[in-house]
Amino acid sequence: MASSKEYLDFILEQLSLLDGITYRAMMGEYIIYYQGKVIGGIYDDRFLVKVTKSAQALMPEAELELPYEGAKEMLMVDDVENREFLRELFDAMYPELPAPKKKKQ
Repeated sequence: MASSKEYLDFILEQLSLLDGITYRAMMGEYIIYYQGKVIGGIYDDRFLVKVTKSAQALMPEAELELPYEGAKEMLMVDDVENREFLRELFDAMYPELPAPKKKKQ
């Protein structure tokens, strides 16, 4: 099942307190970037973020879920209504995320 554009729009609105949010459509789903780094995505209308120490600390009860078959597990974000929490989560996760890979020329 692909994610809906409406759910993407909702999540982008919830992330509006943050500068540098971008996304890319990929096979019916959406990859979410924060200041150039992949932070998570929308898969089957679920908002999932990468597993980091800070994400686990801020969401100790979060379920680990597979975004798609064969992928690494990600953390399900339940509190998508709380914009301030999302800002705190993204700001805490950012330093722990790998730098974007250089594109081959």
